[in-house]
Amino acid sequence: MTITIKDIAKQVGVSYSTVSKALNNSPLVKQETKDKIIKLAKEMGYEPNYAAQSLVSKQSKVIGLIWPTLERVAPSTLITKINEEISRHNYSMILSINSIEESIEMFKRFQVDGVIIFNRDNFEMPKTFPMPVVTYGVNKNKSIPVIDVNYKEAMQSAVEYLYQLGHENIAFLGDFSFIDERQVEKYYGFQQAMEKFNLKLNSHNLINTGGLDWYDGYMATNRLLSSPFQPTAIIGTSYDISAGIVRSLRQANYILPKDMSVISYDNIPQMENLEVPLTSVGVPVEEIAQNMVQTLLNYIKDPDTVPLSQTLTPKINERTSCARAGKLQLGQ
Repeated sequence: MTITIKDIAKQVGVSYSTVSKALNNSPLVKQETKDKIIKLAKEMGYEPNYAAQSLVSKQSKVIGLIWPTLERVAPSTLITKINEEISRHNYSMILSINSIEESIEMFKRFQVDGVIIFNRDNFEMPKTFPMPVVTYGVNKNKSIPVIDVNYKEAMQSAVEYLYQLGHENIAFLGDFSFIDERQVEKYYGFQQAMEKFNLKLNSHNLINTGGLDWYDGYMATNRLLSSPFQPTAIIGTSYDISAGIVRSLRQANYILPKDMSVISYDNIPQMENLEVPLTSVGVPVEEIAQNMVQTLLNYIKDPDTVPLSQTLTPKINERTSCARAGKLQLGQ
């Protein structure tokens, strides 16, 4: 037998509307009553009728997420945090790894309330969408709200951090294919910071990984170590690249940070779990997720309250992979 709100209300001795408010976490119901109703609903096996709720509220309480890659650690971590944040707001999430056009068509059939898009390869997006949409990356000529995590400033902060530690010979390992505007921003951020501090900048310390994966970072570091240029510090432009950097350095018997300092882009908790816990730079992944979800929910509620661009501030997360140039870390 299907359990309804009426059955729960009869058992508790309250009105139908009180049960409904309690199950929707309304502040209008006392916490004690709310806890009692929720506990009883679980015991009775109550399942909400989402279809009926959707018809009444004209909302599906579902968010679509278009994310073309699950292969790398940082994007997967961000997806997890976005899902947690969506759940915290009592929404559900549908993930699509198809193209933007295919995903939007699917989401239309599911009648999602809004969509978050990660446009990894910088494909041209539709001019209009049939539902509220928010994207993440770089604020350049976007017609929809974008959460800009300021890649350029992140790289500038990394260079300044190393410069303050006395490093002048700094290598930059990243993907220079220029397909992804995020990588372009990192590249120019590094260049501008090196020029600002009058540090040498040439083909020797700009190392093209040709990709963003672990093996790309590993092979690029091998090439760097066999070249005439001998840096005292390396900046990696993604978690995976930096994991490859660390493996190559350890394989070549470098001790971090005694022989080499390393700082990485991607401010994610997994940096702590590498062979050497890496100092990292970027907007914390929890902050990105919170801003993306809250922006979309605000946009669903009232589009006029949401600016086209919001720029977040990168932060340095110090661990144990950086030290003063030519000096051991305290305690080493």
